Amino acid sequence: MQSQDPYSLDKSKIIEPPKTLGKTVKHLGPGFILSASIVGSGELIATTQLGAKAGFVAMWVILVSCLVKVAVQLEFGKRAIMTGETTFASFNSLPGPKIGKANWTVWTWLVLMLIKFLQVGAIVGLVSVLLNMAFPGVSDFWWLIIVVIAIASIVVSGYYKILEVLSVSMIGLFTIFTFFSLIALQSTESAISIANITSGLQFKIPDGAGMAIVVIGAFGLTGVGGDEIMAYNYWLIEKGYASNTGQNDGTEEWNRRAKGWIKVMYIDAIFAMIVYTLVTVAFFLLGSALLYGKGDFNVGGKAFLENLSNLYTATLGAWAEPFFYFGAFVVLFSTAFSALAAWTRQFTDAFGRVGLLDFDNFKSRKIWLGMLAVVIPTLWALVHLLFQKPVWMIVVGGVSTSIILLVVLFAAIVFKSQRKNSEIKTGGIYEVAFWLSSAMILFVGVWSILSIYI
Repeated sequence: MQSQDPYSLDKSKIIEPPKTLGKTVKHLGPGFILSASIVGSGELIATTQLGAKAGFVAMWVILVSCLVKVAVQLEFGKRAIMTGETTFASFNSLPGPKIGKANWTVWTWLVLMLIKFLQVGAIVGLVSVLLNMAFPGVSDFWWLIIVVIAIASIVVSGYYKILEVLSVSMIGLFTIFTFFSLIALQSTESAISIANITSGLQFKIPDGAGMAIVVIGAFGLTGVGGDEIMAYNYWLIEKGYASNTGQNDGTEEWNRRAKGWIKVMYIDAIFAMIVYTLVTVAFFLLGSALLYGKGDFNVGGKAFLENLSNLYTATLGAWAEPFFYFGAFVVLFSTAFSALAAWTRQFTDAFGRVGLLDFDNFKSRKIWLGMLAVVIPTLWALVHLLFQKPVWMIVVGGVSTSIILLVVLFAAIVFKSQRKNSEIKTGGIYEVAFWLSSAMILFVGVWSILSIYI
């Protein structure tokens, strides 16, 4: 565990923001951890399912999902840098009733996260099934135990730097795998044409029964989701963006530092957005080219992965099988460990607002982080063993993520309004992006709720 509290704002931690690109690059990182979480279940499952069911015509859904939500993420990031507050410390100051010590938004998140256990339970289960397929000498049950121990061991250390390095490594590996597969595809009968690409940019709603829930799930799971926007603040704080800025003392020096570190945060978030957008679109193109109209993608974990593996090898050749196993493992494992890192912080923070612990007490927080690093993946494993329907579990989790986005949107609008008298101003491009992002999130969030009843 960390020996110093990364959430304290001490004057000794204040650092002037970098002024050159070379120095700025050294301070990037929070977006990489976010990308490791983003490029995972959304790509291998939701994006694959959307491509398999709708074909190239749905590519615009993926692009919109990846591009429009980043403005809301930036608003959350500004809040963290300017105040040093964690996500739920900020949520607890939002308008509306409190139940006990916690704001209604904290309780809403806790309820919706119960559904999210389905999503990550499916991911952990798929990792174990995948390892069993690659190494059948060990049963998927024992692989499940090994996976739980592995991700718990990574996260229980509590060190931000370990998470950042592992995330960057994972991102690099699955980016190479994805584009290598896409290039190899072009020498086969399933090669992607310009007509395929343009058909996906016409903003047509895919036809077919049940497509609404698939589209909503894909929107929730691809790009930065509601829970990932909320997690971004912890990574910014632990990287040092807030402590580098220092407490707001109303001076011109503080305003200058805040503007400088917010600029670094913009670069971090936008660079991460470019990476996960390119990889997500590449995954979607693979899914549409290889899988559209083929196979059953609502089956159990092993059958689902076998369908994917068989289609990859049938199209690209038998040599592609180990590459598929490796790429799928990297994608799913990166989601599992980065999700656990975020969940331990979020749940500890939320439980602190409810009154189960004093989040600001460093010793108490470390104990809860370590405990949850073991309890949460154990619950994921139990959920997987109970349901064992990974596609359904992940898509339902994506719908929950879309609804969480409504809570996130409400918070972002309030944060923005509270900042209007601040010296930290935003330009016209940001304003347009923020309100466009808000409109899209509101539309899909309401659609998610209505789809449950209609």
